[in-house]
This record gives sequence, structure tokens and C-alpha cells, in this order.
Amino acid sequence: MSRLIVFNKPYGVLSQFTDRSMDAARATLSDFIDLPGVYPAGRLDLDSEGLLLLTDDGQWQARIADPRFKMPKTYLVQVEGDPDEAGLDQLRRGVRLKDGMTQAATVERVAPPDLWPRDPPVRFRKNVPDCWLRLTIREGRNRQVRRMTAAVGYPTLRLVRWRIGDWTLEGVAPGSWIEVPLPKR
Repeated sequence: MSRLIVFNKPYGVLSQFTDRSMDAARATLSDFIDLPGVYPAGRLDLDSEGLLLLTDDGQWQARIADPRFKMPKTYLVQVEGDPDEAGLDQLRRGVRLKDGMTQAATVERVAPPDLWPRDPPVRFRKNVPDCWLRLTIREGRNRQVRRMTAAVGYPTLRLVRWRIGDWTLEGVAPGSWIEVPLPKR
């Protein structure tokens, strides 16, 4: 029977089980998950937090991670500045990045979410406002959300992936994981 793991990846953890770099002090998935045969379905950057799905089913791994399946991924994004409607509309239409236009995103302002504290905390600047957005994309380019918000003038301060398809982080603490059933194909 195939397995699906919902993991809440903390800030500063690699989305892989080993660190082949010279910096062997970095945390990896093996510091949190001791299950043979499961592999990440997609990635989250070292400085991003939140939902990472792992599975031992290659077809599901491809379905979750491969952009051609257009599985929606929703992020809670703290940005520097206070985006106006023009900036949000740019994200909604798609943004030109160095590697081409992004697909349209769904984006809305949200109240600051009730999240766990980040270690290290996001630097607070008294004279620079910030804002939280809920942003959903259906592709998965390298550092895409960060590059999109920066392209419209609002750099990302904190990025938490909250949802992939129907799976969410609801009830999963940072560094913790749960096993959930895979839907029928």
C-alpha cells in the first residue's frame, strides 16, 4: 500500500534526506523523518517553511510535483511594503521573470495568520510596513513566489506553503509529520 506523508518543514531544513554540500551542519529531512522509501514530491527552499509531501508512489510523486498536472499550491506570504491593487493585479495576470511569464496567480490580502514563531525571526523594521498575502500558483519554478513578489516591488520576508491540492498543514506542528491516505486514482 502506498504512503503519503504530510510534513511541516521548518525554516532552514533542506528538502532532501542528505546534505552533499561542504556544510554538513544543515538540517535535512532525515533529522525529522525515519521512514524508508519515501521521497519528497517537490521541494521547498531552505529559507521557506511549511507543507512538504513525501510518498513512496512514483506516479503520485509526479502528479504532485510535475507542473503539467497544475496542482494548486497555496502560500502564506509576508511581504515588505503594503501592496496596492495594481501590484496585486500584476500577480493575478502573471509576472514577467527572467525565465519568462508566470501563469496567473490567485492572490488576496489576509490578516496576519496565527503561525508558529520562526527561528530566526523575520527582522522587524519599525518604519517599513509589511503585509500578508494568500497566493496560489499552479506551476513550480525555482523560488517562483519570491521572484514574483519582488518583481512587483514587494520582496518576500516569510514564505509558508500551506496547501498542495487538497492537503494542508492544518494541525501539523513544525518539524512534525502525519501519514494520510492517498486518494484513489
